[in-house]
Amino acid sequence: MLQGLSTTATHLGLLFGAMAIGASWVAAIASPNCSFDKLDGSRADRHVRELLLQTSTPIAGMMLASGAFYLLATSWAAASTALLAAFGFFSNRWMLAPGKKAKGVRTSRKDQRAVSVSFSLMFALVAIVSAVLGMVRI
Repeated sequence: MLQGLSTTATHLGLLFGAMAIGASWVAAIASPNCSFDKLDGSRADRHVRELLLQTSTPIAGMMLASGAFYLLATSWAAASTALLAAFGFFSNRWMLAPGKKAKGVRTSRKDQRAVSVSFSLMFALVAIVSAVLGMVRI
């Protein structure tokens, strides 16, 4: 019975990880390409920043669920990399969160977008590693 629970937890971890990888690919690659094709530069930049801000929490939640299922399946390496990816996706929320700036401080929104897209792609690779480790049950 416990072996069946472990197998089910592994499959659910893979499912949530695959959903997070797909969502991060859409948010970081597919949608920005469409935005910059159809909109002018400033609107496309604002759209991509808002998209990354709104999708970071659900993607982090999917990776958190994936890590929890890997913990149930006792795939420790897969769980730790999934939880690392969850933290990485959630860090986009902090990067893009609108807030009060200190007086005289300038922030570049383009740089924020570039770093957030880079974080999304980098942690998508971490999520892929987590899925591979989950498949081999490490």
